[in-house]
Amino acid sequence: MLTYKDAGVDIEKADKFVEGIKNFVKDTFNKSVLANIGGFAGAVLLEIGNYKEPVLTASTDGVGTKLKIAQALDKHDTIGIDLVAMCVNDLITTGSKPLFFLDYFATGKLKNETAIDVVKGIAEGCKMANCPLIGGETAEMPGMYKEGEYDLAGFSVGIVEKSKMIDGSKIEIGDVLIGVYSSGIHSNGYSLVRKLIEIKGYKYTDYINEFNKTLGEELLTPTKIYVKPVLALLDKIEIKGIAHITGGGIPGNLIRVLKDRVKAVIKKDSWEILPIFKWIQNEGNISEDEMFKTFNMGIGLILIVKSEDTEKTIEILNKFGEKVVVIGEIKEGTKSVEIV
Repeated sequence: MLTYKDAGVDIEKADKFVEGIKNFVKDTFNKSVLANIGGFAGAVLLEIGNYKEPVLTASTDGVGTKLKIAQALDKHDTIGIDLVAMCVNDLITTGSKPLFFLDYFATGKLKNETAIDVVKGIAEGCKMANCPLIGGETAEMPGMYKEGEYDLAGFSVGIVEKSKMIDGSKIEIGDVLIGVYSSGIHSNGYSLVRKLIEIKGYKYTDYINEFNKTLGEELLTPTKIYVKPVLALLDKIEIKGIAHITGGGIPGNLIRVLKDRVKAVIKKDSWEILPIFKWIQNEGNISEDEMFKTFNMGIGLILIVKSEDTEKTIEILNKFGEKVVVIGEIKEGTKSVEIV
């Protein structure tokens, strides 16, 4: 007699997986979460009493081919942090407070140990962002993925007062660009990195002196989550624009928050390029222009504030342990990003 398990889908194993993640998923809950883990839908009480015109914002993303490195090294406990970061860091560019997070995990054959490690990372990222993980989907799809392969996607919803939404409309000539350091590559540009490693014959277990760690350890450094420091900053400072530096680098992302009447001028020698980017450029003989269009180059977030708020902005972010630096200013011109 043919069964679903014979076809490659093990329902009992999936049930054990859900049991295995319950405790650390519940650790992300706050008083607004109404539904228990394992139900058909997550539920969050929307407390809108403090909002006159509440606006819901949403973001969905993945972590790209960084997954390939996690799978090659059989290390899966931090990739979930990357997934959360890619979504919630996008939400805060509007000034939104994340309300909840959902994940999607798809694989050919479910391996509970791997899946549990992934969700542990997601839960850790959610705690970093004060954002409950209220549910998700685990899909076992034989024939779709090779053994050991899986894919990840995330989805998050936030809330912000309409009058306080950050959309770049208040950016003026003379405003200052403050760069918040990244932790490394974050989750973009890995296809180029993997191609470089393949061509040069490196292994992820190779120790690299420039990093004082193995190549794999450096490449799996989790993406920084900027939610807490930015929300704290919003209570004290008017932030006119926020750019999350992902695929496309500084030029491709900063331009998204500018209006037609201004340009952003970035001084590339104003911050220290992280060693990983110098290594990639040297090893791959990659042009500086290509590097800036592909990677964050050490700046994970850019804030645009009034010049008189510069010192206070840096002071507040420093209290959260963030390394920040003034990297440029807004000038008159057509909508563009200049790196000089």
